[in-house]
Amino acid sequence: MKTRPFLALFVSPAALAALALVAALAAILQFAFRAFVPGSMEPGGLTLANFAALLRPLYADVFLQTVAICLMTALATLIVAYPLAYAIVRSRSIALKSFLLITALTPMFLGEVVRTYSWIIVLGNSGFINSILLAIGVVNRPVQLMFTTFGVVVALVHVTLPVMVIMLAAALSHVDLDYEKAATSLGAGPVRAFLTVTLPLSMPGIVAGVTTAFAWTFSAFATPQMIGGGRVPMVSTLIYQLGFSSFNFPFAAALSVTGLALTVAVLALAKAALAPLERLGAH
Repeated sequence: MKTRPFLALFVSPAALAALALVAALAAILQFAFRAFVPGSMEPGGLTLANFAALLRPLYADVFLQTVAICLMTALATLIVAYPLAYAIVRSRSIALKSFLLITALTPMFLGEVVRTYSWIIVLGNSGFINSILLAIGVVNRPVQLMFTTFGVVVALVHVTLPVMVIMLAAALSHVDLDYEKAATSLGAGPVRAFLTVTLPLSMPGIVAGVTTAFAWTFSAFATPQMIGGGRVPMVSTLIYQLGFSSFNFPFAAALSVTGLALTVAVLALAKAALAPLERLGAH
């Protein structure tokens, strides 16, 4: 009798949300197999032409560039987030812990568009970075940071950083300090103790953080669109252009389905490649 209120309050809404998600995915999937009719908002009959068109070099290059940007973002986020997470977990100062935690998590409370606009102010030709470089005489003219892959990656790192810090901090908090002390007592220095003990034991958090950052970046739209300005093509921006510029919704749906399948495949490969290290960290 007690389980019925629980099912009604928690399981039923979750099931309804899952059904809505499945229905939306099914609608996109059926659109992907429909023909595009120029000048009409209604799709035509069943066809495989949308998926065949994905083999063109133009679209293949967009997919490869998207995967490259996602990998660069995930690795850069890991490099920035790991020291932050380590300091949050190991610092003895409560004030320092609080400051680092607030600094790392604050971006989560801001919308993606707001965060992206802040990077436009920083990366623009008249932005903060170029103003400093021009003032100290390092450059004679503004450095092009906007509408570049570098600018997109920097802004995306800011988006994925909070989640990466949370996952790494959770993994590091489960690393017993006695293991590091044992390594030190056996003659290992701080660097060797970190590389042979702390880093392997935190591998589950690294795997979870990198895969989450990759998947999150692959579906990002506002940041690549605003920072890249259409000059850094990604799958999400290409889908937008096809869907709302040329109204080719069937081909946009095919891109969406292929992007989802590619994301799942890349994450599965990454998981398989890192599984030995993850098992080492778990034990």
